[in-house]
Amino acid sequence: MDLVKPEEISHPPMDQLQGLEYCIDSNPPWGEAIALGFEHYILALGSAVMIPSILVPMMGGDDGDKVRVVQTLLFLQGVNTLLQTLFGTRLPTVIGGSYAFMVPIISIIHDSSLTRIEDPQLRFLSTMRAVQGAIIVASSVQIILGFSQMWAICSRFFSPIGMVPVIALTGFGLFNRGFPVVGNCVEIGLPMLILFVIFSQYLKNFQFRQFPVVERFALIIALIIVWAYAHVLTASGAYKHRPHQTQLNCRTDMSNLISSAPWIKIPYPLQWGAPSFDAGHAFAMMAAVLVSLIESTGAFKAAARLASATPPPPHVLSRGIGWQGIGILLNGLFGTLSGSSVSVENIGLLGSTRVGSRRVIQISAGFMIFFSMLGKFGALFASIPFTIFAAVYCVLFGLVASVGLSFLQFTNMNSLRNLFIVGVSLFLGLSIPEYFRDFSMKALHGPAHTNAGWFNDFLNTIFLSSPMVALMVAVFLDNTLDYKETARDRGLPWWAKFRTFKGDSRNEEFYTLPFNLNRFFPPS
Repeated sequence: MDLVKPEEISHPPMDQLQGLEYCIDSNPPWGEAIALGFEHYILALGSAVMIPSILVPMMGGDDGDKVRVVQTLLFLQGVNTLLQTLFGTRLPTVIGGSYAFMVPIISIIHDSSLTRIEDPQLRFLSTMRAVQGAIIVASSVQIILGFSQMWAICSRFFSPIGMVPVIALTGFGLFNRGFPVVGNCVEIGLPMLILFVIFSQYLKNFQFRQFPVVERFALIIALIIVWAYAHVLTASGAYKHRPHQTQLNCRTDMSNLISSAPWIKIPYPLQWGAPSFDAGHAFAMMAAVLVSLIESTGAFKAAARLASATPPPPHVLSRGIGWQGIGILLNGLFGTLSGSSVSVENIGLLGSTRVGSRRVIQISAGFMIFFSMLGKFGALFASIPFTIFAAVYCVLFGLVASVGLSFLQFTNMNSLRNLFIVGVSLFLGLSIPEYFRDFSMKALHGPAHTNAGWFNDFLNTIFLSSPMVALMVAVFLDNTLDYKETARDRGLPWWAKFRTFKGDSRNEEFYTLPFNLNRFFPPS
């Protein structure tokens, strides 16, 4: 028997992911780009609708208030996405609402000074202003860390082995938003999951006039079929006598968004009134801003790979965090009931469609801004049951997580040290947040439960984030455990050329600012 050559049983590491039709700076034809931008817009609706749908009723707001918050959040998603793709990292990333801000916001909602307000509308407005004030103050954390290049300095302690758990758990850590939500209405969620996999993978080679229409638009095709099916079930009375929670998850007419939405409404700063400021609220919100920073760092690196770009240099990464901080500041000024972070599901869609073009994401930002102002039309798409989005998340979150695992190719996984770091950080990154989540569900408060509410919110927010826990564990172990003798095992020789902007000639192609702005902000 012939001996097997080493190159036949292994694959050489690759700086850039192969197999994409369009990379970060190559553009599809305009018609295709617009259709793909609309697909990204539809996917971004999931978080834009779900976050206000959870928080607004808790604050005493009605359906009209919920619609205005959804419109405002969608408007800011478009604005922040444009800012990020033009002046931030310039990666094809949608900047959406962040679930990391839920813990401190819910804590503000339950503040005794606000719960004692009897009038629901006044309580809603007062709570909104308190949340706005906290977000405005907390946004300074990312603005300072980003634009001062402090985050660039911190990121020099990252290595491929240390970032694998962070990027992987950016996807895996969102497992509770996947099939557990699909299971709430399995007759809609499961068909969506199966159809999306079939269209995006098994039928990806089906072409119409030499164009892979099924692969490119698997999300829209599957969504139209399942949404129509869900509407038939709703209209036929299939859920008429089912529990209220089942109807919320399955029916297509339960959101009340279309009837409550105005025809035209343009969000504007301070539309809810002057923000109120409280030091405790602001300090707790800073934890959410830190979590958003870590999650977006992992997401930026995943987006770079799925856009067939090189890893963003520390200078570019820090610049992106600074602009994300500006986005969080705008969220506070406009009142979106959320901060900002990179939309993980939209990163997954880059890989699913094999189109990593920056222009497509900028077009999707245009759709977000346009439909946020045309209330009735935007509300039509926003009335899609969230179960449908959760089914797609099962695929896209997993795809982003696998991108994180792909960084292992630059490391030595025959090293017990590396196996220890990756295994422990992945396990604790899943286990610790699950403990905090399970404890909170049973005790109705987090494990941190002292007399200092701001301290409780800070710790509970930090340890509910899988990427945050993974970063603390992985980066600490990687920089303290035999770190001097293991540079090659950690992947540092490969990583070194991406530590400076001029370390790789491709960086200029991918990350240079537009309009010749690099003259005023020279890269380091």
